[in-house]
Amino acid sequence: MATQAQPIPMTDAVPHRAMITLCAIGATLLQSLDQTIANVALPYMQGSFSASYDEITWVLTSYITAAAIMTAPVGWMAARFGRKPLFVGCIIGFTIASMLCGAAQSLAQIVGFRLLQGMCSAALVPLSQATLLDIYPEERRGFAMAVWGMGVMIGPIMGPTLGGFLTEHYDWRWVFYINLPFGILATVGLMIFLPSTLGVNRLRFDWLGFAMLSIGIGALQLLLDRGEDLDWFYSKEIIIEGILAGLGFYLFLVHLFSNRQPLLRPALFRDRNFATGLVMMFAVGTLLVSSLALMTPWLQVLSNYPVETAGMIMAPRGLGNLASIIVAGRMSNRMDPRYLVGMGLLMVCGSYYIMTGWTPDVSQGEIIATIMLQGAGMGLIFTPLQVLAFATVSPVLRTEGASLFNLLRNIGAAIGVSVTSTMLARNTQRLHEMIGGNLTPFNRALAAVGAFDPATRHGAALLDQTVSQQAQIIAYADDYVLLICTILPSILLLLFMHRPSRGSMMAAEPVE
Repeated sequence: MATQAQPIPMTDAVPHRAMITLCAIGATLLQSLDQTIANVALPYMQGSFSASYDEITWVLTSYITAAAIMTAPVGWMAARFGRKPLFVGCIIGFTIASMLCGAAQSLAQIVGFRLLQGMCSAALVPLSQATLLDIYPEERRGFAMAVWGMGVMIGPIMGPTLGGFLTEHYDWRWVFYINLPFGILATVGLMIFLPSTLGVNRLRFDWLGFAMLSIGIGALQLLLDRGEDLDWFYSKEIIIEGILAGLGFYLFLVHLFSNRQPLLRPALFRDRNFATGLVMMFAVGTLLVSSLALMTPWLQVLSNYPVETAGMIMAPRGLGNLASIIVAGRMSNRMDPRYLVGMGLLMVCGSYYIMTGWTPDVSQGEIIATIMLQGAGMGLIFTPLQVLAFATVSPVLRTEGASLFNLLRNIGAAIGVSVTSTMLARNTQRLHEMIGGNLTPFNRALAAVGAFDPATRHGAALLDQTVSQQAQIIAYADDYVLLICTILPSILLLLFMHRPSRGSMMAAEPVE
């Protein structure tokens, strides 16, 4: 889109810079926290709403899908309405939606409120980043982005631990109610300290492009969420959703390259580094939330950890991520960023390979070490990948590029959660039938072990429980193999990316 959001007027000493920074980071924290805080509470929500595992994952995917759809028009909305009104309005909407999620009485209600929450959260990350870039002079923008990046990472670190504590000692509804004080503080702070910017009243919006993109994303998500329950393409509904998804994306791309003022400018896709980075970000996005969505029930259901303990065990993943982001930020200017991205991809694949051999009696030490390795690998991927992708992008296109990067990441995350949860449910059922097919009352080996004698009611129940556990263990391993097969080929994409010059690497501003 040709018109950009009006920047905050820069002076040598922006009034209340520290308070604006604190409020902007608080808004970012709200968004990043809610991507992970609900994961630990999913089994409790599942019981409250009498939902299946496939259905309860809609709590995650609805939030991610809504955020993905609303990410693309953030630049237009900031230019049309002004950054301050949009920023404050989104935080207020996010806070109200959080309260509604906590008060939800049915699965349909919480999914609907999570959709609203995701819509409001889409603008928080790009607006907070753009605000910090505006209020800091050029020579201090590196510091601003480092502080902002650490704020982004506090959410994944705090999310599982805080969610586990609140769910264990209070109720799962408090994982949403906790947003109220943060939302009020961020809203009041921005209303008082953030300078006002004027919007452009007569600014054309690409409604057709936005509608086609929304139809494509929404239909694809419905297809993935409902496919397992409706037996995939044997269902007319799934066929219709597949057609709508394909048609929506096709018409969006045609409109993108043929319209004079499209939602996103085609010049972005002519940059080879950026276009390749988009593909890699989509692949990496499939791992972000799906790995957490798989880990939570594994700890609580298979390994029988209390919810608070499960949250504490998952926290080191964020710590490893934070540490490696700091290291990657320093190393990206001293060595080829492609090597760091490749190393991170291998570390993530290595962690999943270790997890394919896990059983419920695996030690806590091995779990913590493995997920720390996984988090560290993620951190090595993100900062260098953004340096590579944005180093050759024109400054005029960076805002749109940032929105598109977040869009592909969110779409990848939504697809990742849906595919892995569907595979887990289907493979568990298939493996249960396969293993249980050989366990009959005529099996003398089982009859010899009284506790597992299928001829008795107690023995049959105990045997079914054991078979279900073994089927789940293998199904989890299959999901981790799928994640390896998704991310490992991305290493080859690094061959298509140019190493940016030292000057461009120093000038590049990473976008989270």
